[in-house]
Amino acid sequence: MRRIFQNSIALMVVVIVMFLIIPLHESLLDILIITNISVSIVILMVTMTISEALEFSIFPSLLLITTLFRLGLNVSTTRAILGFDGSTSAPGTPVIQTFGNLITQGNIVLGIIIFFIIVLVQFIVITKGAERVAEVAARFTLDAMPGKQMAIDADLSSGLINEQQARERRSKIQREADFYGAMDGATKIVKGDATMSLIITAINLIGGIIIGSINGVGDLSVVAQTYSIATIGDGLVSQLPALMISTATGMIVTRSVSEGSLNSDVIQQFARQPRAILTAGLVLVFLGVIPGTPTIPLMFVGIGLTVLGFMMTGRLERKETVELAQAEEPAEAAMAAAPSETDYYKDINNVYGLLTVDPIEMEFGYSLIPLVDESSGGKLISRIVIFRRQYAQDMGFVIPSIRLHDSSALGTNQYVVKIKGEEVARGEILVDYYLALEPSNPAGEIDGIETIEPAYGIPSRWILPENKEMAEIYGYTVIDPLSVMQTHLSEVVRRHAYELLGRAEVMQLVENLKKTAPELVDEAIPNVLSYANLERILRNLLKEGVPIRDLGTILETAVDALMVTKDLDMVCENIRVALSRTITRRFCEHGQLRVVTLDAEVEKRVISSLSKNEQGIYLAMGPDLMQTIINQLAELLKKFNDLSQTPIVLTSQVIRVYLSRMLAQFYPSVYVLSFNEITSDVQIQSLGNITLNAAPARPERRAAAV
Repeated sequence: MRRIFQNSIALMVVVIVMFLIIPLHESLLDILIITNISVSIVILMVTMTISEALEFSIFPSLLLITTLFRLGLNVSTTRAILGFDGSTSAPGTPVIQTFGNLITQGNIVLGIIIFFIIVLVQFIVITKGAERVAEVAARFTLDAMPGKQMAIDADLSSGLINEQQARERRSKIQREADFYGAMDGATKIVKGDATMSLIITAINLIGGIIIGSINGVGDLSVVAQTYSIATIGDGLVSQLPALMISTATGMIVTRSVSEGSLNSDVIQQFARQPRAILTAGLVLVFLGVIPGTPTIPLMFVGIGLTVLGFMMTGRLERKETVELAQAEEPAEAAMAAAPSETDYYKDINNVYGLLTVDPIEMEFGYSLIPLVDESSGGKLISRIVIFRRQYAQDMGFVIPSIRLHDSSALGTNQYVVKIKGEEVARGEILVDYYLALEPSNPAGEIDGIETIEPAYGIPSRWILPENKEMAEIYGYTVIDPLSVMQTHLSEVVRRHAYELLGRAEVMQLVENLKKTAPELVDEAIPNVLSYANLERILRNLLKEGVPIRDLGTILETAVDALMVTKDLDMVCENIRVALSRTITRRFCEHGQLRVVTLDAEVEKRVISSLSKNEQGIYLAMGPDLMQTIINQLAELLKKFNDLSQTPIVLTSQVIRVYLSRMLAQFYPSVYVLSFNEITSDVQIQSLGNITLNAAPARPERRAAAV
C-alpha cells in the first residue's frame, strides 16, 4: 500500500491518459470536472502566497499534468455531448448544463459572445503575456548566472558566507536557471491548450448540430440551442481552470523581485506611497463636482481614498519621527559624556597612547559613518566579526582587531585602509547608490557613474536604487555600498595577512597547539626551531595563500626537515608537500585544476640561473629570459578571466619558490605551485605553456636578482 501511495502521481498520469480512450459515467465526469476546477484554484492560491518561484519548483511538471488532465476531460465531455441520443434531457452532464445555462441566461447569442470573450482574453492577453515573460526571464536568468557566481565568490572571500552557504547559493542559481528554462517550454503547453480549447468548442458546436439533425432531436433551431448550451457549458468548465492556470503561470514567472507573498507585498508597497493614494482621491473628488459627471460614485470612491491617504500619511510620519528620536538619543548621550580634547591630553599617559601603531585601521569620510555606526544601523562591525571567524577557520590565523574611525582629512565618500599605520588601499563609495558590476556581454546599457570596483578592479558604475532591478535584468551584478567597502577591506586584509603575523601571534598559536600536542611543542620549540624561524615559515606560507591551520603537521615537518638542511626555503617547500591536501583543496575546484606550465627548456634555464652566497640561494635571471616569461604569462593569464579559479603557474619543486618571488613583483595575484603539492586525484588542465620561442619585449618592471 505504501509503495502504491509513493507512485500515486505516476499512476494518476496513466489514468488521465486512459480518459482519452475509456468512456466515463456522467456522475464520475462531473466529479472530475469539479476536481479540475478545485486543483486550479489551489495552484493559483499557492502562486500568490509564495515569496519566490523556487518554493513551487514542481510547477512546470504540474502544468503539464493539469493540461493533460484538462484535455482528457475535454475528450470525455465531447464524447458525452456528441453521443447524445435523446435518452436524457440534454447532452453532456448536469454540471455542463448548469454552467451553460448560467452564462447564456436564455440568450444563446449573448452566451456565445461572452464565452468567446473569455477565451480570447485568456489566449491573447494572459497566455501570450505569460509566455513572453517566461521567455525573457529564462534568457536573463541564464545571462546573469556568471555575475551571480562572482557575487557569491566575493561574499565567500569576504567572510560573509561559508563554503556550505556558498554551495547552497550556487545550487539555488542552477535551480533557478533550470526552473525558468522549464517554464519557458511549459508556457508553450498553455498556449497549445488554449488553441485546442477553441478547436474542441467548434467541433462540439458544429458536430453537435450535424449529429442532432441526423438523429432527429428536433428542428434546426432546437438542435442549435440544445447543443450551444452544452458546448458553452463544456467550454466554460474547461476554460475556467485553464484561465486560473494561465494566471498562475504569469504570477509565478513575475515573482523574481518579490520579498514576500503577493498579499504582503501589495499592502507594504502601497502603504509606503500614501501621497499617491491621497492624490488619486482628490482627483476623483474634483471630477465629482464637475457638472455632467457621475457625482455619487466619484465622490464615494474619492472621499474613501482621500481619508485612507490621510491616515496612511499620518502613520508614516509618526513612524519616521519615532525612528529619528531613537537614533538621536544615543548620539546626544555620547556627546554629553565625552570629555574635551584638551582635558583628555592633560594626562601625559594619554599622550603616550598616540605612539601606538594599530595593526589594521580604517579611516572613512563623514558620509560613511552610518555604514559603521551600530547605533545608526551600521553593520560593518558585525560583518568584520563574521569575516574574522571565517578567515580563522580557513587559514588558521586570527586577524587582529580593526580600528575604525572617521577622518576629516578624507573626502566625505572616501575611506582608507592602513596596515601598521601606513596606507595600503583607498576607495570611494556613494552611499545612496548601488554598484553595478558590468558583465562581459550586457543585455543593455544602464545609466550611472562609471568607476572601478576597488577589491577586484572590475569595470563598474554607480546606479540609482530605482535602476537596480533593470540592471539585474541586463545581467549586471548589483552590490550595496556596505558590501563594496567590506569586500575591499577583506581582500586587503587577506593580501597583507602575513604582515600581521608577529612574534606575539606566533607564541599564541603555539600555546594553543600545546593544549592538544604538548609533547610535539616541547620537542620542537625552542630546541630545534626558534620562534623567529617559525614566524618566518608561517609568514611565507600565509604570503602564498597556504593555510597554517594544521600547525601540528607544520611543526613535525619542520623538525624533520631541519635535521637535513638549515635553509628555511627548503623547509617551507617540504612543509608545502606535507600540506598537499590542504593546498589542493585551497586552489582546486570540482576536481579540476587549470594551470599555466613551463616548458622543460625554460625550467632548465631557470635552474641554471640559480646562484648561491653565504645568505642562501637566489635567482639571478637574465633580462631576456625574464622578458620571455613575463610577456608570455601576461597573454596566458587572459584565459583565466572567464574562469572562477585563481591564476596558477605549475612547475617543479626545485624552482617553485624562486619563480614565485620573481612573478610576485609583476603579478601579485598569481600563485606558483609545484607538482608535488597537488594530490594524485586531481585532473590538471594546462591552459598554455611558456616556451623560449617568444620574441622578447620590455617587461613591466625590471629585476636582476630575486
